[in-house]
Parts: sequence; structure tokens; C-alpha cells
Amino acid sequence: MKPIVLPPNGIPRLYLGGKAIGELRGMPPAGERVPEDWVGSTTTVFGGDTLGLSALPGGDLLRDAIATDPIGWLGPDHAAHFGADPALLVKLLDAGERLPVHVHPDGRFAQAALGTRYGKTEAWIVIGTSGDDVSVAAGFREDVDPATLERWVAEQDHDALLGALNPLPVQPGDAIFIPAGTPHAIGRGSLIVELQEPTDLSILLEWDGFGIEDEDEATLGLGWDAALECVELGACDAGVFRGPRTDGPVASLLPPAADRFFRADRITARPGVPAALPQGFSILVFTEGAGTLSSDGGEPLEVRRGDTVLVPHAAGAYRVEGDAEAISSRPPEPSLNGGKR
Repeated sequence: MKPIVLPPNGIPRLYLGGKAIGELRGMPPAGERVPEDWVGSTTTVFGGDTLGLSALPGGDLLRDAIATDPIGWLGPDHAAHFGADPALLVKLLDAGERLPVHVHPDGRFAQAALGTRYGKTEAWIVIGTSGDDVSVAAGFREDVDPATLERWVAEQDHDALLGALNPLPVQPGDAIFIPAGTPHAIGRGSLIVELQEPTDLSILLEWDGFGIEDEDEATLGLGWDAALECVELGACDAGVFRGPRTDGPVASLLPPAADRFFRADRITARPGVPAALPQGFSILVFTEGAGTLSSDGGEPLEVRRGDTVLVPHAAGAYRVEGDAEAISSRPPEPSLNGGKR
């Protein structure tokens, strides 16, 4: 096995976006409402059969290829905990408009209410911004009692819902970790690499005016009484969401609490100073420059800005050389959990 440059995998959504993804990849945007590109995905959109699944260059689905050799693709430790499941979904996300205030259930809630193995803890690695004062928002600034949240949602009080959250100005290089249950919104002008648990579960606290047909769709079919049970109502400091700032050819982007869900590093190769990475399944999004990716599994692979590359475990240790930057996304650390949330 060797590293593979993956083809685009644009996913239609209800919100605007996609131009920034097209510019990153050096190709026309897939559409004004194709604001997401699911990279190396074995996950489908909520309620779908195949939409969301990534294809390999020859046309075969990555999900099916991994099923034939989970150890080769994912490694023996990961396969022992998760089987043929990467336990990770990576996206490119271009917010052409502000996304609604929403929340994702945690694993316990998702298993009990929706019968899924995973919830949806996520993280955002900001790789581009457009416009002035680009920001995201996460977590309530003050405690919110259940009756107040119910009223805001019933009245679709957009100002109250968004205004109750911590504003987080962002710029390229920032990393934001969003535990499941945290209400949040992504502001217009954000281009991010998103890591998340492999589900498409979103409860939309704001839905009126965002193209949602009805409240049943906004609540994943649960109804508001059940859906609001997954919202974290306690106040939290905005600083808890920001990842560490570290330097070096391979720099960790997320706090240790993220490791049981996913891991992310910034890869920075400079002439004469390669970035060396250990063996393991990973998904690379090249954000700047050009260079080569060399592994134990084959000849050097030419890479450039906009490429998305999947590195199978069996490719061995690898390194990026040249003058290039990338975000490396990796599955959860197997030793931190037993394959269950």
C-alpha cells in the first residue's frame, strides 16, 4: 500500500459555500450549495445510503476497500478496537454564510436515542478566512435554564440564541475543539478542515430561515423534548475551546481531551527540513506550497496545495519534503477507549 491522492467529494448542503474549496483545490466550485468536501470518508449523510462515501481513484469505495483489509489500512491496534471503521470523518468546510446555532449529541445520547455507535465531537482547523472580523461561536457565556432555551427555540429567537454564545474571533492557524453537547455556530467566511466522529448528527436550535422544512428535520426526528436533553446548559469560558499553539515540523493542534476522538497536527516542511511522521492511517490536506511525500511503501508522491492524500497504515512511516504545509488528521488513540463511546 502507498499514499493515495483522493478525488474531490463535494457534498450538497442547505447553506451557501464552496468557492473557497474550489480555490484551494484549483478548480471551479462544485456549486454554490456544495460547501463541504468529505475527505477519505466512510460515513454517509444522515438518512442516506451512499452520499458522503469517498471513492478511490479507480472508482471503488474506500469503505469497501478497508473492509477487505482493515489491518493493512488502519493498523492492528485500531482494527482490534474499531474493526474496519476508521472512526473518523474529515471535511473541508467553506461557510459562505453563517451556519445556524446547533448542537451535536454525545455518544451516550446518540446510542440511546438514535441507535448509532458514535456521537459527534468535532474540531475546526482554520485554514482560510475571507472578510473582516471572521468568527465562530461556542458554548453559553452564562448558565441557561431549560425553560429559557425551550422558549428561545420555540420562538426562534435568533438574536438570543447566537448572543448567548461565546464569540471566538478566528484567523488561519487557529484550532477549535468542540465537545459534543456544546451549542455552536460557524461564522461566514471560515474555511476549515473539520475533524469529527463519523456521524452526520446535528440538532438545529435555529432552523427557521435556514432552509429546514420542519421541526422534525431540525431534531433528527426526536422532537424538541428529547432533542434538547443533549444540550450542555452550563456556562463555559471561551478559552477552553482553543487548541495549543506549538511550533516545529510536526505540531499538535488539539488538547489532550481530543485524543480519544481524533488527533490533528500541522505539518510544515521547509527546504532541508522535512517533516517526519510515524506509521499510521492519516488524511492530509495540503494547504500551502508543494513538495513530495515519501513513505516506506513506494516512490515519492508529488503533492501541492489543495491535494488531499490518504496514507494507509501499511505504507509505513512517511515524511513530507520541500516547501509545503498540510493538516494531518488521524483516528482516535485506541488505547484511550475500547471502541465505544
